[in-house]
Amino acid sequence: MLEKDWWKSATVYQIYPKSFCDSNDDGIGDMKGIINKLDYLKNLGVDVIWTTPMYVSPMMDNGYDIADYYNIDPIFGTMEDFHKLLDEIHKKDMKLIMDMVINHTSTEHFWFKEALKGPENRYHNYYIWKDGTPDQAPNNWASKFGGNAWQYVESLGKYYLHLFDVTQADLNWENSELRNDIYKMINFWLEKGVDGFRLDVINLISKNQNFPNDTYETAISDGRKFYTDGPKVHKFLKELTANTFGKYPGSLTVGEMSSTTIPHCIKYTNPNNKELSMVFNFHHLKVDYPNGEKWALGDMDFKSLKNIFFKWQVEMEIGNGWSAVFWCNHDQPRIVSRFGNEKYLKESGKMLGTAIHFLRGTPYIYQGEEIGMTNPHFETIDEYKDVESLNNYKLLLEKGKSIEEAIAILNQKSRDNSRTPIQWDKNKNAGFTSGTPWINVAKNYSTLNVENSLKDEDSVFYHYKKLIELRKDYKVISHGDFIPMYEENTQVFGYIRKFENEKLLVLNNFYEDEIEIEIPKEFIGKKILIKNYKDTLLESHILKLRAYESLAIYLK
Repeated sequence: MLEKDWWKSATVYQIYPKSFCDSNDDGIGDMKGIINKLDYLKNLGVDVIWTTPMYVSPMMDNGYDIADYYNIDPIFGTMEDFHKLLDEIHKKDMKLIMDMVINHTSTEHFWFKEALKGPENRYHNYYIWKDGTPDQAPNNWASKFGGNAWQYVESLGKYYLHLFDVTQADLNWENSELRNDIYKMINFWLEKGVDGFRLDVINLISKNQNFPNDTYETAISDGRKFYTDGPKVHKFLKELTANTFGKYPGSLTVGEMSSTTIPHCIKYTNPNNKELSMVFNFHHLKVDYPNGEKWALGDMDFKSLKNIFFKWQVEMEIGNGWSAVFWCNHDQPRIVSRFGNEKYLKESGKMLGTAIHFLRGTPYIYQGEEIGMTNPHFETIDEYKDVESLNNYKLLLEKGKSIEEAIAILNQKSRDNSRTPIQWDKNKNAGFTSGTPWINVAKNYSTLNVENSLKDEDSVFYHYKKLIELRKDYKVISHGDFIPMYEENTQVFGYIRKFENEKLLVLNNFYEDEIEIEIPKEFIGKKILIKNYKDTLLESHILKLRAYESLAIYLK
């Protein structure tokens, strides 16, 4: 029998199937490719595999635009392949969670095609429609992919809402018929034996039904406050859980929360509320957005990063909420390139791993992070594939940026930075495919790859493997309280974890410069659970941390 909170000592590994491993050499990763690499993931030690969407989709947003919830897209394989993948994962004593997008569907979905037939059609009310004229949208909300969030349909004289791409129409959760169809569909996958779901932008499903205009006084006054953590979101989530995963004890649900708040995330995840197991929030990944603006060059604001982590860690603990803790995913640039340093790839890659894995919450690893994969540093717009990046490239040029400036911004901010193929070995296309990859491989694959990492005992891979093991072995990591340390220090991210009679002091130097810090005397000479420099010693209460040095000191 599973512990009810088994995921507290687990580690989740995210697979972006399109870029993971290609078994049939069409240039696109697939389910057979994932099956071929399960031994590698078992060796790493992860407990749960999360795959981004593999349903039938026109792929305008790489599968987050679902056209058929009940079938696998042929580019990834067949339903038979899916059953085999699920069986093989379970045989290796790992779990599979699927990505589920229920804020919107593709405009290619049967429901939307029927909705276009007009208000008398049953499916019309599955989406959000407003009257309007071609030159006057219902309100001034912005799409998260750029431009207005409304699309006019001339044949109906109406607009539909799309908070993302124009081909991603928002679903109308006010409609109970729609909700029941969603429950039926989620249960279809649960009955197959899926172990849970990652729920895409799930806190956007309840919109303010007055649909008011926003002010645009700040970068975030773009309508989002009227649909983020909306008026009925907790009611909808309770109902969703009661009708689906709540019937499957031990199922794991993680909600992706856009622009959310701590009080809401406590409500989403406090077990008494029966909503979700845990949440993703992204506030710590906006500390390099100058004045809140994503599409601008910016350096990490370390003080903000620390303050955000400390606030979320402390307050989620007080409210008995639970977080997914992470640096990377398919929507974020590579963390070594972003908050680390490619010149110190091993040191900063390991330090960033230590910093996140010892936090209170369930750690998530994004494919390639465990070997320290970097941004690809593409040089021309032709190398970019992501709809968000291409839209914003055009907007940057319209605003007067030069091509070089716009490419430099994409180099830092594009989602494609994390979507390049996994670098398996030094062979052509990094061993990902013998065909032509759907997106270019990063140029450093001949030296930075899985094969080399497995041969090198000092690699980032083995550091991550040990982090995963330690979480299973020490309750102080999986269940301990969180105590901020060195709050005013401008270089060091440090904290203590405490559980019964155990304590763990975690120290991370986020910079190349050396720094001396004073550690509590009780930790002098105690056991170092993990470190990223071999010769670190604890002989005094004054400790000199070298470039990107990190360590965790255990006391019992």
